[in-house]
Amino acid sequence: MFRRLTSVLSKTFRRKSLYGFRSREDFAQILHIERQRADRADTIFSLLAFAPENADVRAATYAQLEEILNRRLRNTDFTGWLDDERIAASLPGTPPAGAWRLAEDVCRQFPDHVPAPVCTILTYPTEGGPQTELRRDSARAPRPKHWSVQPMETLFMVEMPIWKRALDILGAGAGLIFLSPLFAIVALVVKLTSPGPIFYSQMRSGHGGKPFRMYKFRSMVVDADAKKQELLAINEQDGPAFKLRNDPRVTGIGRFLRKTSIDELPQLWNVLMGDMTLVGPRAMYCPEMEACTRWQRRRLDVHQGITCIWQVRGRSSVPFDEWMRMDIQYVRARSLLRDLWLLIKTIPAVLFRRGAC
Repeated sequence: MFRRLTSVLSKTFRRKSLYGFRSREDFAQILHIERQRADRADTIFSLLAFAPENADVRAATYAQLEEILNRRLRNTDFTGWLDDERIAASLPGTPPAGAWRLAEDVCRQFPDHVPAPVCTILTYPTEGGPQTELRRDSARAPRPKHWSVQPMETLFMVEMPIWKRALDILGAGAGLIFLSPLFAIVALVVKLTSPGPIFYSQMRSGHGGKPFRMYKFRSMVVDADAKKQELLAINEQDGPAFKLRNDPRVTGIGRFLRKTSIDELPQLWNVLMGDMTLVGPRAMYCPEMEACTRWQRRRLDVHQGITCIWQVRGRSSVPFDEWMRMDIQYVRARSLLRDLWLLIKTIPAVLFRRGAC
């Protein structure tokens, strides 16, 4: 794996673009590779971004940055375009404090006739809070006692393609309309067979880790969440997730709803509202997602979905790490044909109840 990463890096590093800085595409690839390295080694890395003071000094600022950074950076640090305005330097193994020291040093080396750039620090994994700016005057003053940084995870979030959102609207809209008679029947049965509400909602981790409220038909007793603590000792799912094939909290009708995945159908509303997508990594309970390792959290780079590779290949019978690898495999290779194929494969998986509990 590291040989392949090194090969990709070496090819990418040789390419330069405007002002001698790597293109946005090449630099984004470098950041993804550095993220993988940081996850494997359980280390931190930072990103130091520079923006011109104003539009009038853009060319002069970029020229000075190229000269200073080429002289100041280590062989393991690389520069490139972060967006249309900002140049950034990747700093492997460097915490925010080290990145700030570099920012101060770079700003001090700017000549008097060229205003020093505005600097921001991004770090992975996230440490600190909102974005902090460092201008030339503060660069020459003592460093602040408390540094705050911008989370780098936002750079890795993948926006939903237009084709995918269109598929979600058409699929979820049609599903809610055509399945409305089934919804009415299920709602009536749930209400008549078990005391409590028809729907169950829970906060799940969504795109970029942003929490959202996910809806299902209630398949358990009302105080199921409170009783979960009593069942943790017999959890059948490895990792932070919780699965129990013969869960005593499940109601009689709830067992049928779960076996047939009918309890999941209200999530079509989440899809229509844009919180979820038809095909994507399964949205996990927030505390369970927070307990995942760094590499497993890469599944949050995209919108979470109703079905994905995990649901097709066995659901509860799949080990947790393998489940996470399947999700990340999907994140790396999304396409319209792949989504359609997974939607089609979900039908027999549900009908034959593979891995359902």
